[in-house]
Amino acid sequence: MREDAQALNIADVTANWVNAKVLQGEIDARIKALADLSHTPLFFGRLDYLNAPGLDLAEGAAGENFYIGRRHVHDADGDPMVIDWRAPVSQPFYRASKKDPMDLKLRRRFGYTGGELTAYEDEHLTDPAEAETTSALLQAEIERPRVGPMRDIVATIQPEQDEIVRAGIGGSVCVQGAPGTGKTAVGLHRVAYLLYAHRERLARSGTLVIGPNRSFLQYIEQVLPALGELEVKQATVDDLVGHVEVRGTDEAAAATVKGDARMAEVLRRAVRSHIALPQEPCVVVRGSRRWRVPAYELEEIVRELMDRDIRYGAARDALPQRIAHAVLVRMEQAGEAPDDRVQDAVARNAAVKAVVKAVWPPVDPAKLVLRLLGDADFLAEQADGILTPEEQKTILWTKPARSVKSAKWSSADTVLIDEAMDLVTRTHSLGHVVLDEAQDLSPMQYRAVGRRCTTGSATILGDIAQGTTPWATDTWQEALAHLGKPGSAVEELTQGFRVPREVIAYASRLLPAIAPDLTEATSIRESAGDFAIRAVPPADLDSAVLGACRDALAKEGSIGLIAADARIPVLRTALGEAGISCLAPGAETSAAARLTLVPATLAKGLEYDYVVLDEPAAIVDGEPDERTGLRRLYVCLTRPVSGLTVVHAAGLPQQLTTTAATDN
Repeated sequence: MREDAQALNIADVTANWVNAKVLQGEIDARIKALADLSHTPLFFGRLDYLNAPGLDLAEGAAGENFYIGRRHVHDADGDPMVIDWRAPVSQPFYRASKKDPMDLKLRRRFGYTGGELTAYEDEHLTDPAEAETTSALLQAEIERPRVGPMRDIVATIQPEQDEIVRAGIGGSVCVQGAPGTGKTAVGLHRVAYLLYAHRERLARSGTLVIGPNRSFLQYIEQVLPALGELEVKQATVDDLVGHVEVRGTDEAAAATVKGDARMAEVLRRAVRSHIALPQEPCVVVRGSRRWRVPAYELEEIVRELMDRDIRYGAARDALPQRIAHAVLVRMEQAGEAPDDRVQDAVARNAAVKAVVKAVWPPVDPAKLVLRLLGDADFLAEQADGILTPEEQKTILWTKPARSVKSAKWSSADTVLIDEAMDLVTRTHSLGHVVLDEAQDLSPMQYRAVGRRCTTGSATILGDIAQGTTPWATDTWQEALAHLGKPGSAVEELTQGFRVPREVIAYASRLLPAIAPDLTEATSIRESAGDFAIRAVPPADLDSAVLGACRDALAKEGSIGLIAADARIPVLRTALGEAGISCLAPGAETSAAARLTLVPATLAKGLEYDYVVLDEPAAIVDGEPDERTGLRRLYVCLTRPVSGLTVVHAAGLPQQLTTTAATDN
């Protein structure tokens, strides 16, 4: 198929060089999408139907067999050899069971090693003599060691995941997923499915995946290309609102107030405070005639635009046309017959422009926020009755910046600028947005994301228990309201495929303190996993951590050494002196470099075969409050796939010691 695309000759099929460039770009993208992945098989399953799908069963049509794979594959004659996993005919591969065989006689799973077929496994779904069993190949694929970036899960999608993946594009879906339940993979595969089912629509409107940080995006960036989807953009929230350079940081209290949804009304007031009701008439001179629009009529026009509550910039663009229309009415009353060209000319008249500039002046969003945060009187006026004086003082800069460029903007400030920009000019909306680790966003950040999908749908992914910001959301209903998607379906995934049973049970001791309303996760992993808690004297902490890393490196797979951010420089030095190389979070692991040194604040969304967790108490103490610290610890405890070793010199948090722990 790739060679056929490469052999296409478009020399005589395009009308001009522009069409030729566009067509060649499409061909190049097709060739890129058909690239072979040496360790990824083209098919992973086979379905034997009792009856040919789509035909009337009364016709007695013979059964038909289909191979299921990551993408559609056809032969030289165009006949399908492998069916795309997203096609309707592939759905029974994920949902059929003994109770509901979905017209399947047989489901076959193939096992591969390094892209080479090594095994297969059959389920005879309509054979009453065959008992329903857990797939050994499925279990082996789930428990396979993790080396390199995140990979697709098309061969292991479970029925409850498949329902979310194939949900229609018409509505938004929120997925509450415990650690290891595959919520990120579900979100990415949902994008791939929607691109398959609604390609033309999404090709026009665009799709976007939003992650918590760059390390996370690097980790997931190969999933969609492996499924042949190359056009999906990826970004962080900071990328979306990066209108100014971020050079400063906020205290937790200031960031919380700036992220509060009430700031949207403060900004709306601040933008509209620039509008001034006209005090003088507008006199337009055309040739020998003078046309006068009195101040009271100008005021009526301005008030009408204000009452419509449209974007500030759109109203400003409409104002000269409204004034020009008032002039044209007078021309017609005087017996003239002006047309649209005359109205446009009047709208560009200097007198009209002067009125617009005085009444509805242009607003620079960054300068507006600069004034709001630097001018106490202006802030007090716009926030009166919305923010308390103490809250106003919290967000007010102690030393006002002189200009937009010199200001030390924080991440929370850029979200305010983005809100102000939308108040002036409508933000472009995409067809579908996937928001991962959504529980950490502030209400104002939710609004920034929601603006990117006002006319489209969204997939929201997260775990309330993993909210690690002081402003983390407490309920998905609240988050969905801020996103502009109230009433969207909330699905809960509680069956884990990644975290070993003992590890998730240990981490779940924190749930009563951090998310008491959530259902505790379970794990279908048959291997209990390696789990050890090692208490050591303070003087031996670093050497004990190094010893745990060496033990982990003796096993197969990737290793993550996770520690409080303040401990990272010390551990990096200790690893270097011990001759143990380490990678930065998000960097691709390989057989030669398998250990990653991970600050606790960047651990979210990542996974490793073995995790060495350094000093849990330091991770908790590194956050502004205990609840946030315990949630951060919960995230770190749930990163392993095969084993966890906790090394500590200080006492463990009381919540972890409520039940006798296992010490090895």
